[in-house]
Amino acid sequence: MSIDRSLKTAGSLTRHRNVLTRAERLHRLADEERWNDQESVFGLPKVTNRNLRVGKKSKKQEEAPTTTEAAEGQASEKKEK
Repeated sequence: MSIDRSLKTAGSLTRHRNVLTRAERLHRLADEERWNDQESVFGLPKVTNRNLRVGKKSKKQEEAPTTTEAAEGQASEKKEK
């Protein structure tokens, strides 16, 4: 029997969140220079929270030659014969 997703350890529960806390929004706005300490913390502008993941290539794709490389390899083999 497997463990329910909500009961997993804290380390595995970290995931992408679309909604940021006010402190996180203030920090991000301050980094972008869209907010300073003299402004109110109410009525803040919206902040996008994009989680960009760089896709990993599978081992099959890394080892397999591309179509142009394969065609060039076949052409060179024919020339050698």
